[in-house]
Amino acid sequence: MRVTRVLQAGVAVAAAVALLGACGGGGNAGSGGDKKLTVGIKFDQPGLGQKTGTGYEGFDVDVATFVAKELGVDAKNINWVEAKSADRESLLKKGDVDFIAATYSITEKRKAEVDFVGPYLVTGQDLLVKADNTAITGPESVNGKKLCSVKGSTSADTVVTRFAKEASLQQVDGYSQCLSGLDTGTIDVLTTDATILAGLAAKQPGKYKLVGKTFTTENYGIGLKKGDARKADIAKAVEKFYSSGEWKKAIEKNLGSIFKIGEPPALTEK
Repeated sequence: MRVTRVLQAGVAVAAAVALLGACGGGGNAGSGGDKKLTVGIKFDQPGLGQKTGTGYEGFDVDVATFVAKELGVDAKNINWVEAKSADRESLLKKGDVDFIAATYSITEKRKAEVDFVGPYLVTGQDLLVKADNTAITGPESVNGKKLCSVKGSTSADTVVTRFAKEASLQQVDGYSQCLSGLDTGTIDVLTTDATILAGLAAKQPGKYKLVGKTFTTENYGIGLKKGDARKADIAKAVEKFYSSGEWKKAIEKNLGSIFKIGEPPALTEK
């Protein structure tokens, strides 16, 4: 009986050790190189967030990768998820992503649903047309034209409500659909932030042009689930992204030809 009890005790201790080892494994609970994050980005925005044949690239990708590193997560352990404009709040609320860096403009309406850190980039809304288009010279001239933007974006509403109530609005899932519409003539003009439009135009030089008259201010922020305890740590990471000089390097690498490089914006949400 005494031997049996000793064996039973030994089995119990071994099981406890195995359980503790399992709890310290992968996922966000892991340590060091085992920690993982799921990050939402755009997959179709050249210069900002784009899925390529070998991975992902763009300014938002660089921001997210730096932040993840400061949180103790290696780049190889980031799971990149497409965050379409219409899906961003839902992805955060459901916990499908840890945070989002996807040309996500900070607005009061969105702040009621999710938390932000930022802005980490400031731009303005513009218009994109075919290179030979001379009829559209600003948002007021979109009246009576076929206007395209993506679902969930505030851009199209801004044009229609403030400048061109008679525009024919068409909202689609991705910017590539808007570009296809420009090519076929089913769309006259595409609207969103100037950085996004410039990135799209740069992929096919001479085919499209920016009208070049921005008419809003867009503050890009990192989106988080409401009440996420990592907000302060992410804010510190973004500030280090600035002070280390990596912000400027990322701008030059991804947007240097289309974006006027100045100083990083002050964080108003942190």
